[in-house]
Amino acid sequence: MHDLTLADIAKGLARGDYSSRELTQHYLSRIESLDRRLNSFITVTGEHALAAADAADAARQSGQAGILAGIPLAYKDIFCTEGVRTSCGSRMLDSFKAPYDATVVEKLKLAGTVSLGKTNMDEFAMGSSNETSFYGPVRNPWNTDLVPGGSSGGSAAAVAAGLTPAALGTDTGGSIRQPAAFCGITGLKPTYGRVSRYGMVAYASSLDQGGPMARTAEDCALLLNAMAGHDPRDSTSVARAVPDYTQSLAEPLKGLKIGLPREYFGEGLDGGVETAVRDAIKVYEALGAQVIDVSLPHTRLAIPTYYVIAPAEASSNLSRYDGVRFGHRCDAPTDLMDLYKRSRVEGFGEEVKRRILIGTHTLSEGFFDAYYKKAQQVRRLIRQDFLDAFDKVDVLMGPAAPTPAFELGNQADPVQMYLQDIYTIAINLAGIPGISVPAGFAGDRPVGLQILAPHFSEAHLLNVAHAFQMQTDWHTRRPALTADE
Repeated sequence: MHDLTLADIAKGLARGDYSSRELTQHYLSRIESLDRRLNSFITVTGEHALAAADAADAARQSGQAGILAGIPLAYKDIFCTEGVRTSCGSRMLDSFKAPYDATVVEKLKLAGTVSLGKTNMDEFAMGSSNETSFYGPVRNPWNTDLVPGGSSGGSAAAVAAGLTPAALGTDTGGSIRQPAAFCGITGLKPTYGRVSRYGMVAYASSLDQGGPMARTAEDCALLLNAMAGHDPRDSTSVARAVPDYTQSLAEPLKGLKIGLPREYFGEGLDGGVETAVRDAIKVYEALGAQVIDVSLPHTRLAIPTYYVIAPAEASSNLSRYDGVRFGHRCDAPTDLMDLYKRSRVEGFGEEVKRRILIGTHTLSEGFFDAYYKKAQQVRRLIRQDFLDAFDKVDVLMGPAAPTPAFELGNQADPVQMYLQDIYTIAINLAGIPGISVPAGFAGDRPVGLQILAPHFSEAHLLNVAHAFQMQTDWHTRRPALTADE
């Protein structure tokens, strides 16, 4: 069952091939036997999952079950889940149990899905390798000496290993698409504002966006149908009608104009990754698409712009963790200032501290105009690059990451780690949607093809991704992971 796509599982449940309880127990058994090698879950909610599965089975018997009813999934541990630990991969929130559900969790519960638990992540979503987690690094199921990508590496690894048919992640600078590429699965970052951020613990509020991670574009479409929509509790949520994202999946691509940004195929791109991506684009040409050379001239400024804006917003968002109201509190503080200082020193890891310090500096008097204001001005230029490109083409394509998955502990230099997001960060700065789909291998390591589209064009984006998956079998490849290894 664990090799089936979410769409196939839904059909099997509807036919009565198995019950949700049987399905859920199967995945819980796989987590128990395999995840000790991957460390992809922080919390497994077995009892809650089986109770939800029984409820879904009862709803199906009464004829009240929707298409997602009874399907297991997992949540990145940044989504608040009522009564369940929501740690954000940090010691700071190790003991925190959310008193409410995030809007996305609430919507998927109403759809009848079954939560298997919460997946591991880089601390407060800060990282590109899933090595900054308080709970230890996640390992890539294709090779457990490799990273799965970050920060949604736990979700990506769990889907790739068949521990869950789908999972939710968040993407602030590529944290859905890059781990999806490293683990050989499909990951979608919707348009900013398409999916509610209410109950999703904030890292950088103007960049964060939740999205689905699964085997296929069709699976992501099914999940996005349930996740998307306006939420009055989220001031950044957009009041815009939600289409059925599955309806246009099979539309023909003849006449599609694909833009290849020349900045995405230059120095620093691994040769094996480039070969896989260019071979994938040839598949689209065979389907009748036209390939056009385009330029995104401000791409080189995306990383410095991001690493001014994101840390600045993180500095503000993480100021609430002071040892007073919730989260880690130091022992026996001598006074209020000691409480603040030691609680934060003990509760946060090194990467989080680094970004808080950078952000605090850029927001400080005398530096705000020189750094933060200037970064926001450059952000506008980056956004305009995409708008200009989409005047000429329907979608943009390129690699999701400059290299395939690298070895654990291989990139100790923070700047080198930041460069892993060179092809993904600008998309968050512009707020447009993007998807990574499996597109081959560089040696024995998966490669992701990144596809980008204009704002609120998720239906077309999923259509383009689905067409590729109907012509290739990269999304059907599975890592040879066994409990005996």
